[in-house]
Amino acid sequence: MSISTDTEKTPAYPDYAQPLWRRVLLTREGAIIALLVAVILWAIYFVAYFGSQLTMTFLLLDIAPILLIALPMTLVIVSGEIDLSVASIVGLSSVLVGVLVDHGASVPVAAVVALVAGLACGALNGFLIAYVGLPSLAVTIGTLALFRGIAVGVLGTKAITSFPARWSKLAKDEIGSTGVPVVMIAFVVLAVGFTLLLHFSTFGRGVYDIGLNTEAAEFTGVPVRRTKFMLFLLSGVVSAFAGIYFTLRFTSSRGDNATGLELQVIAAVLLGGVSIFGGRGRLHGVIAGVLLIGVISSALRLQGVTINVVNIIIGLLLVASVMSTSVLAWVSDAAARRHNRSDRRSELAPPGVGNQER
Repeated sequence: MSISTDTEKTPAYPDYAQPLWRRVLLTREGAIIALLVAVILWAIYFVAYFGSQLTMTFLLLDIAPILLIALPMTLVIVSGEIDLSVASIVGLSSVLVGVLVDHGASVPVAAVVALVAGLACGALNGFLIAYVGLPSLAVTIGTLALFRGIAVGVLGTKAITSFPARWSKLAKDEIGSTGVPVVMIAFVVLAVGFTLLLHFSTFGRGVYDIGLNTEAAEFTGVPVRRTKFMLFLLSGVVSAFAGIYFTLRFTSSRGDNATGLELQVIAAVLLGGVSIFGGRGRLHGVIAGVLLIGVISSALRLQGVTINVVNIIIGLLLVASVMSTSVLAWVSDAAARRHNRSDRRSELAPPGVGNQER
């Protein structure tokens, strides 16, 4: 008499029981990429000259800060935390660059100081969240106001617009005649680094473990506090780098630079398939999500659609993306319950039932 156990019925890694093409294509990230391709085709067909290099260049220049900040934000949200202070760090680093250059410092020196300041901002967030144990939502709302207040307090309503021409030109230059901005080189390098960190390292596996269950992650030896602290350090320094680019691209240093940018970053990350509850998400989906928002915004603006309508469309996409997790989980649970009921009925049926001859 053979004994059936739950272990025999349920594979240890059910995801890998499916073929590779299903695991790659039939995911939220795959759906976002497919939607991105469809939107690009729509934009090329309906919008005059949308596919030209000139428009692609401006599209990439516009979304470059979002692409950059979305990389560390993905890791932060996968770990079950959130960072709302990123746009304020962009504004603070912009002010530091402007003030230092205005007082005679070179752009590289000003950039280094801004990166150190971003690292310090991230360290403050990380210390309060990881070691003091405060909730990230409350902490980063507070530091959002703190960093923005410092930036506005330093410059007030003044704007610094005098920067060396060669640095401003570099922020807007293309790679040869490809139409791809030079800043994309920095993004690709960072994207490769963050991909290796999240998907191909012990550190990345720990980030997923923390997002799924912090206590279980501690029991398995994941350094939870140190990992969270490192994530906020990365978020701070990359946000400062985005602030340097933002300043040079627009040749403007103001305390209110990048106001509201954090909402666009978080929207793109969630739209790209990262769970707001942590423990799930992939970087290629996030990059596709940022591009999707950028393409939709640019295409609709070229067609004369107001920014309010664009925000409504993006908001609806975000709500649908967040709801899809619950809907898919409900459908999966319903299917599993039906399957289990069917198995129980077949086990309880008398021998020979269902096999009788007509």
